[in-house]
Amino acid sequence: MTTTALITGANKGIGHEIARLLAERGITAIVGARDEERGRAAAGRLGLPYVRIDVTDEESVAAAAKWIEAEYGSLDILVNNAGVAGGLDGGVPSAVTARELREVYETNVFGVVTVTNAMLPLLRRSPAGRIVNMSSELGSISLALTPDSPFWDLNFAAYNSSKTALNMITVCYAKELMGTSVKVNAANPGYCATDLNAHTGFRTAEQGAAIAVRLATLDADGPTGAYLEDDGPIGW
Repeated sequence: MTTTALITGANKGIGHEIARLLAERGITAIVGARDEERGRAAAGRLGLPYVRIDVTDEESVAAAAKWIEAEYGSLDILVNNAGVAGGLDGGVPSAVTARELREVYETNVFGVVTVTNAMLPLLRRSPAGRIVNMSSELGSISLALTPDSPFWDLNFAAYNSSKTALNMITVCYAKELMGTSVKVNAANPGYCATDLNAHTGFRTAEQGAAIAVRLATLDADGPTGAYLEDDGPIGW
């Protein structure tokens, strides 16, 4: 039986590497991207299927879910990887506008809810459904409040709070799905060199993808409702 996965924002960066690494395990990893030209090009390089999905557009998400159902009948893995950084306001929350905040949340929070709700009926059909939400250590309140932490000065109100909200969304879904075959976890890829940060990160996209792949392929004894990085749990 074919194991299927959908990775949003998979035309480049960490999402691209997640798709590639899952495919290496024999999983049919569907490259999800809103830009059709870039998405098809990435899928072609990887030898994987492509579906257009704009996480901020409910009709696009619904169409993607309908296509997956028609092609595969169910979905085993959903990786909510698509994300935006916003303006990264220089670490001055008072400089953030409500409009900028909404734009970041539209993708990083509302988009995750839209995609998850659309794909959940398909994931429930899987004997081992897995949802992985790509979070960040910048969403950790405990790290943000640690003065000697390298995250103390990274006070980006829009991006950081969107990932904190995503962490709670992860917990909420995990609680709803407790006792079912579907596990839901948040992954911290670390500071990876991607377009999101103008390639200033010290980790590679492949390194960042590893924790997502691990959570996407958890066995029945694996955790749910967890916030994890390579070395284990990260403080909420």
